[in-house]
Amino acid sequence: MIVLGIESSCDETACALVNDKREILSSVVWSQYDEHRRFGGVVPEIAARAHLEKCDILIREAMEKAGKTFKDLDAIAVAGGPGLIGGVLVGVMTAKAIALCQNLPFVAVNHLEGHALTVRLSHPVEFPYLLLLTSGGHCQVLIVRGVGQYEKLGGTIDDSAGEAFDKVAKMLDIGYPGGPNLEKRAAQGNPKAYDFPVPMRGRKGCDFSFSGLKTAVRVAIERKETLTEQDKNDMCASFQGAVVAEMKDRLSHAVTIFKEKCPEAKDIVVAGGVAANGAVRQMIEELAGKNGLVFSAPPVKLCTDNGVMIAWAGLERFRLGMTNNFDFRARPRWPLESLSNNLTEG
Repeated sequence: MIVLGIESSCDETACALVNDKREILSSVVWSQYDEHRRFGGVVPEIAARAHLEKCDILIREAMEKAGKTFKDLDAIAVAGGPGLIGGVLVGVMTAKAIALCQNLPFVAVNHLEGHALTVRLSHPVEFPYLLLLTSGGHCQVLIVRGVGQYEKLGGTIDDSAGEAFDKVAKMLDIGYPGGPNLEKRAAQGNPKAYDFPVPMRGRKGCDFSFSGLKTAVRVAIERKETLTEQDKNDMCASFQGAVVAEMKDRLSHAVTIFKEKCPEAKDIVVAGGVAANGAVRQMIEELAGKNGLVFSAPPVKLCTDNGVMIAWAGLERFRLGMTNNFDFRARPRWPLESLSNNLTEG
């Protein structure tokens, strides 16, 4: 079984072919960093036009690298949302066109489910498992009970962790993309140089908050007459430390709930763009060990947006009969926990 996956929900155009033997037959990603760098963030209209220009080219490249033709495919999967609607539309309409012309099943994948299930491609993780899904647009903790079965335990009440990383990086003028640059700077800084707050620490539940922390960094910057490069490194380290501390506190609550609800389960997973952060991974691995759980995460290259995760999630849904009709509408918002287990979705 071979599935072609198309991802175009934000600022990467990506295509990949994956089979049911857990093999990545090809994967190509075209990043729009250069297009958005001078703006310090993603410009939706520019992103949509770039997807339109590159999507067909990348599909052809992915097929050639895999040595396959459309006749070798069993289904077409595409990120149907959530995301920037212009880019999502490009991917959805392209996937529909191929599926219609080649008489192939069409599978609309929730972008977040792509992140949530990717770990099962690279690791022997069984359902149910506890998942921290953290990226530029989302930060939530869920119990993954199966394909299309998600129980949300908590989420951010304001900014996502990735958004906070990017905005703090912009405040400090350390370049785009903000998250990776901030992590590099943090490695050269003193995490105790600034006493930034740890929002939500000690509170009940599993919700997150990063807006106040981001504001605290802005206030610290404003108090400095001049900001040296080492000041920036120290702020990055202190900020990252506060983010990790909040995640640890919130996840500790989630682990307790997870073990009560799923006493036989043993896996805790982190996914999404922020899952590439080494400090976040280390914290969760240590937390897992202390609680008798097994920590897993996708390879770093599969944490940021890519076609592999869409192809794999599409394959997982397709083999369970979860296909979509061609009247499926691209969705700028699509909560993960809203997914149903209907065999065919509109």
